[in-house]
Amino acid sequence: MPEPNLQIRPATPDDVGVIHALIAELAEYERLRHQMVATEQDIQQALFGESPRAEVILACVGQTVVGFALFFHNFSTFLGRSGVYLEDLFVRPEHRGKGYGKGLLQRLAQIAVGRGCGRMEWSVLDWNQPSIDFYKSLGAIPMQEWTVYRLAGAALEQLGGSE
Repeated sequence: MPEPNLQIRPATPDDVGVIHALIAELAEYERLRHQMVATEQDIQQALFGESPRAEVILACVGQTVVGFALFFHNFSTFLGRSGVYLEDLFVRPEHRGKGYGKGLLQRLAQIAVGRGCGRMEWSVLDWNQPSIDFYKSLGAIPMQEWTVYRLAGAALEQLGGSE
């Protein structure tokens, strides 16, 4: 059960700096800091620009931001409905074990249900057993029959440049 003083709210443009800092902390935790090239300006544009691509909810205790969830909509052709894809969920280490991650996921599930979404999905690094155990405790199931593929960098440019 999340602490009663936990507040979860939508991010605003004033939160871009703290969101960027949380993303950097997450990248460090996931041992991927060398891959993080996003700037505050990139985050500002993606979340609050002319054509927003994602949304963020923040977990706060008083004025302190303790975690975040960044998400966007995807679509299931089989369901014929949108879904929510959780790109990032992160609670600062000193605030873990207090129900803040669960509170963020509960709020995200409420958003998904409220918007008529058919599912909520995310990926987790296979070495991250604490997160895997946490997600399973909430009733999430691994999609082991699916393999994620990615095109990025030069491979994306090469494929996208051919017509």
